[in-house]
Amino acid sequence: MANDTIGGQLYLQLVASGSANLKANVETINDLNVFPIPDGDTGENMYRTISGGIDLARDSAGTSLGNVAKALEDGMLVNARGNSGVILSQFFAGIARGLDGLESADAKTLAEAFKQGVKSAYKSVITPTEGTMLTVSREGAEYAAGRVKEESTIESYLTDLLVEMKKSLKHTPELLPVLKEAGVVDSGGAGLVCIIEGMLKALSGESIEEEEEIPVKTAATTLDFNKFDENSVMEYGYCTEFLLRLQRAKTDVENFSLAPVIEFLESVGDSIVAIKNGTIVKVHVHTMTPHKVLEFCQRYGEFLTIKIENMTLQHNETVGKEGVKREKKKERKKYALVTTAMGEGIKKTFYDLGADHVIDGGQTNNPSTEDFIKAFDEVNADCVFVLPNNGNIILAAKQAAGMYKNSLVKVIESRNLGEGYAVMSMLDYGADDPDTIAEQLAEAMQGVVTGMVSRATRDVQMNGITVNKSDFVGLSDKQMLFSDKDKADAILGLLEKLGVENHEIVILIYGSGVTDEEKSDVEGRIAKAYPRTEVYTIDGGQDVYDCFVILE
Repeated sequence: MANDTIGGQLYLQLVASGSANLKANVETINDLNVFPIPDGDTGENMYRTISGGIDLARDSAGTSLGNVAKALEDGMLVNARGNSGVILSQFFAGIARGLDGLESADAKTLAEAFKQGVKSAYKSVITPTEGTMLTVSREGAEYAAGRVKEESTIESYLTDLLVEMKKSLKHTPELLPVLKEAGVVDSGGAGLVCIIEGMLKALSGESIEEEEEIPVKTAATTLDFNKFDENSVMEYGYCTEFLLRLQRAKTDVENFSLAPVIEFLESVGDSIVAIKNGTIVKVHVHTMTPHKVLEFCQRYGEFLTIKIENMTLQHNETVGKEGVKREKKKERKKYALVTTAMGEGIKKTFYDLGADHVIDGGQTNNPSTEDFIKAFDEVNADCVFVLPNNGNIILAAKQAAGMYKNSLVKVIESRNLGEGYAVMSMLDYGADDPDTIAEQLAEAMQGVVTGMVSRATRDVQMNGITVNKSDFVGLSDKQMLFSDKDKADAILGLLEKLGVENHEIVILIYGSGVTDEEKSDVEGRIAKAYPRTEVYTIDGGQDVYDCFVILE
């Protein structure tokens, strides 16, 4: 069907179709990975971001195009994960600003809104890189807007947009040499093309088959009911989440304030997140008395969804500084530190070094903006320092910092586990000034060298190194440095390439698949080759990477 204008429900239908098309291609997009290792997650990050927006919009948006676009923006902002997800959320945030207050839009208005989306996406990155999804969005939006005429329809506009985005995507390897060397196009751009393609399919009447739900990669995917038996005593409360539709029969919907809700939630719980979008209120709280929360909030409206989970069963909520459960509620403190890690051994190490909250996540499991906001709320500090420990998590951390209003939040841009470890090992609040402390933490990262070893998923030639599928490859700072069929040889080869002889300390963080025999082999060979180097080991338990090496 051809449409001269687009309203709220049609826009939501198109974006949902775009999300479904993206979902059907998640693994293909994940596999567009520059390095031949199993850490690609762009497709999943983009899908979880856009689907989070759709979930909120379906519950709260109504029929107005402006309201639907705003609901999509709000949902995507809090669900954004990974750099690609944050950029995508900002792209749709810009579109929402272009559609603000509108019941519907014609092709010209929609085209201008998409151009605002491009501007917003570019602003979300301090140093935009061409040859990425930014380029694909910009070139597509500019071309399609230039083709809009008085007789243009929404379908003709999206057709032009898709044609140019595909052309731009194909050209990305010419703009980014690393893509050309790896033989792939930009994964974020490919994800955006999938979304627009799905939107156009819906507009032309083509339905997209829904695939099985993508499993959430988290340590709490399975619950052990034996952790709370007939003799247990409830000590840690319930994780309580719901969507509440405000009702005019119960409250002044237009002038409704979250202040009394937040004040009540603070009296009965912690880890509070409360967000109002139109006539919908989204609440997250940890509480011993969920019935009191529901009873209080029901005075303002009726529930659309409710989820209550016993926190004793939630492993990632209960592992604390000594490998046991953290206290239910923290007193307000001056400084706190939030960081991320994957692998129980690494998480425990960070708690031992002074972290107040370790978010479960890393490569292939990037935490969302909302995950950071919940962590900020839980640590309950005047100033929160954040260590993302992954270049693909920094934008989500910064977006969360910008959205959070209850504390001063400073993101220390640690781009890998080694930088995060170095900061944690030098953690000191003695300067008693947030800016000075942030500078000192950033300085602690200087001079630290980090590498990782993982198994190759495909044949490739990069940086003059021939890699065969199933080889063990050594990487550092976005560069392929070594490849070998033997795991120990790969670790030793990587250490040599990183200049281990110039460092006094080597820290080895072993992954879940490394055997005791392999660990003994690696450490014995390091001791023999570099007798003056001190070696420290951590059983990290992480997936994807067989070993992280940190040189100090």
